Order: sequence, then structure tokens, then C-alpha cells
Amino acid sequence: MSDLEFFLLVSFLILNFYLILNLVKRRTHGNSARNLPPGNMGWPFIGETIGYLKPYSATTIGRFMEQHISRFGKIYKSNLFGEPTIVSADPGLNRYILQNEGRLFECSYPRSIGGILGKWSMLVLVGDMHRDMRLISLNFLTNARLKTQLVKEVEKNTLWVLDSWQDNSPFCAQDEAKKFTFNLMAKHIMSLDPGEPETERLKKEYVTFMKGVVSVPLNFPGTAYRKALKSRSTILKFIEMKMEERIKRMDDKGNGLEKLEDDLLGWVINNSNLSKEQILDLVLSLLFAGHETSSVSISLAIYFLEACPTAVLQLREEHEEIAKAKKLSGEMNLSWDDYKKMEFTQCVINETLRFGNVVRFLHRKAIKDVRYKGYDIPCGWKVLPVIAAVHLDPTHFDQPHLFDPWRWQNTTHATGATPTSANNFMPFGGGPRLCTGSELAKLEMAIFIHHLVLKYEWELVDSDQAFAYPYLDFPKGLPIKVRHRKQSC
Repeated sequence: MSDLEFFLLVSFLILNFYLILNLVKRRTHGNSARNLPPGNMGWPFIGETIGYLKPYSATTIGRFMEQHISRFGKIYKSNLFGEPTIVSADPGLNRYILQNEGRLFECSYPRSIGGILGKWSMLVLVGDMHRDMRLISLNFLTNARLKTQLVKEVEKNTLWVLDSWQDNSPFCAQDEAKKFTFNLMAKHIMSLDPGEPETERLKKEYVTFMKGVVSVPLNFPGTAYRKALKSRSTILKFIEMKMEERIKRMDDKGNGLEKLEDDLLGWVINNSNLSKEQILDLVLSLLFAGHETSSVSISLAIYFLEACPTAVLQLREEHEEIAKAKKLSGEMNLSWDDYKKMEFTQCVINETLRFGNVVRFLHRKAIKDVRYKGYDIPCGWKVLPVIAAVHLDPTHFDQPHLFDPWRWQNTTHATGATPTSANNFMPFGGGPRLCTGSELAKLEMAIFIHHLVLKYEWELVDSDQAFAYPYLDFPKGLPIKVRHRKQSC
């Protein structure tokens, strides 16, 4: 190396060192000028992500959260998912974050989620496009549709699953719950009938797809993520084929227009200006949202009720009254009015959602500098409102680690929560991104519980419990066996 080359190399290294030093100083000065919450940023890049995502019992907030809240308080800083992060177990800040969507904060899920669900998925969209997609879902999922068509479809699919159960023959309740919700959403979205070959083929691809959604996003041959991307492509081709069939019927002298209104795919084709790619991602994201959370919620209800026979007895009393009234009136199927009579059932649903916490935290990002309770939340930082931490906080819910449906009785709020807990109960999120399918999810749980408690006694055949990975799952699939009951009505 010549003297000139050596001089240039040394000069280059000194210049880079100077620039890096100044950058560090600016960042340090910027952070020191701010009053950030206390916390620990962990290791470079990975921060504390590994500890945060370590599996734990779903009826707790996990050791990581417990230790951090104990040490730093309910609002603390960390480095999660490769980004500086503010973590909130504070109900006031959680509400503030969700209510200021689009003004101070916006949805910000890891890039791998968008890669597998699609860039037009409702889960990852922000701003006007998310609003438009959400309106499509709301306009389709009207109260009138819930009260008429969907009540019938939910009951039909419930019975299709429950009537296949055999006495004293162990099976995985979690798989059965997934079968129920998948069949319902496939019918609701694309008019696919349960048990049909094309429905079963789609379900098989969807199972592979779901394993990738919740896996480490390593896009290499043989990984769950790579297999999921392949299944995503297969699912989208299937949806596209169904779209082309609908459009062909529309072009065929208007034949089949009424049929197109029967499911979401037909409704979107008729009533929106979305592109083909947008429709495909919308349908896939709604299939994902409508299937996964509801199936886990039903599995949790089966699990919690098995250990709470007093609640099961009270449920039976409520549902036997409804069944007797149906028999006297000569009616066979449940109606929306019957659903609204299921008052204690709603208490069980609320407690299942509070105690089980299907959605444990949400991904948001500050789009402006925000100050809250004296703390600064810098623009660009990730923000995680942890819903589960509030639901399991003894400050807001008495004896939160007990399954107690009776805590929701004698309520004055439409949410079913007591005045002291109403603002702290957010199983479906809140603000402009409040889950559009929340009422459908509760309807599914209520009708499933109605027929479950009237038809069967059930018990666990092996010890199992829900774990947060952070997605919820029963490691053994929740193995149970059932016995038919002699119904008194």
C-alpha cells in the first residue's frame, strides 16, 4: 500500500468515526432532552424481543411483563422487533393510543405480517385505504344481515360440528372449534358448503398458511414461512377463480345477480371499485380475522367452563328456558331475539375474552411527538398497548386471575362491563380500528355455547392449557371427551 493510499484510508476511517460520534451525540442529546419512560433497551438490534416473546400461560401476562412493570411501572421503554418501543400497560394511555389513530399514532405491524397477509390486508393498511376497506366490511356485515342470515348460518355450522361428536371418544376441541369457524367464514365469504371437496382442499391450504403466519419469518426452502407463502398463492388463485365465475355470471345477461349478494365476495364485486389484487387481499384477511380469533375464543370457553361447573349449570338453566319457549312456539331455529335473551351467556363470553385475552397487544407507531403523563413518546417509535395487562390488573378487575362470569352481572353499560371496568375492557381493540366482526364473534360463541351445554357434558382427558406464543394455542389441542345429555326440554 502506498503512502497516499494509507493516508486516504486513515482519513476515511477518521471521517467515518467523527460522523458516527456526532450521530451518537445528537441521538444522546435528543434523548436526554426528552423525558422518556424508564426501561431497558437490551441488546443491539434484537433488544429484548426474545424475552418479550417467550411463551407463557395465557391467563397471565408472563414473567417479562411482570418484571418490567414491577421495576419500571406500567409505561416503560424497550427495544422490541428491532425498533425503540414504548410499552403500555396503562389503560388511559392504551385508550389514548387507539382513539388517536391517524392523528398521533398509526398501525405498524412487522413487515413479515404484510408480506404474508398482503399489502392490502385490513390488518396492515392505514389511513384512507383502511377506512374504505373497513367501510366495505361494515356495510356488508349489517345488523339486518346478522339478525337474519348469519344467525341461521352460525347455528347450522354449529350443529354440523357438534352432531359429529361421539360419546367417550377423545378428540381435540381446538380442532373442532377451528373447523366450525373456518366453515362459517368460508360460507359467509364465498358460499362454500362444509364438507365439500373444494372446502376441504381450501382448509388444508389454510392450515399450512396459518402455521406460517405465526412462525419465524425465514423465507428459506422447507420453512413454515416459505410453505405459507406457497399456500397463500394457492388460496389467492382459488379466490380469483371464484371471482371470475361471479363476473361471468354477471355478464351473462344479468343472471345470478341476486346470488352475488349472498356472500361477501359477491357483495364486493357488485358494490366496490376495488382492484382484483385488493379484493383478493381483503377476502384473505377477513378469512384470517374471522377464523382465528373466534376459534381460539370458543376453545377458551370450553376450557374455562370445564373447570367451572357452577357456570355450566347456570348456562343450562338459561338455555333450557330458551329451548322450552322455542318448543312451545313450534319454532326450531334460534333467532336474534333468542340471542339477546342469553344474558348470563354474555357474561361468560366477556369473562372468557377478559381472562383469555386472544389479542394480547397491538402494534402501533407514533407519527408525531407525543407527551403523556409527563413522558415523551418520540415520533417514529413503536408503541405497544398491551390489552392483556389491563384485563389482568387487580387495580381494574377484582381477583383478575379467577374465571368469574358473575363479575359482569348487574351492569349498566352496553359493553356488559361494570361502570368501573367498562373503559378498561377492550377485547376487540378500540377507536377507528375497532374490530368490525365483534358482534359476529360474540354471536358465534353464544350459539355454540347454547348447543354445547344442552347437548353434552364434557371433560378434559389430558392436562392442557392455553399458552401465549404470543398467539394463543393449546399445545395438546385441548383434548376432551363428551357424553350426550338427556335434554329436559
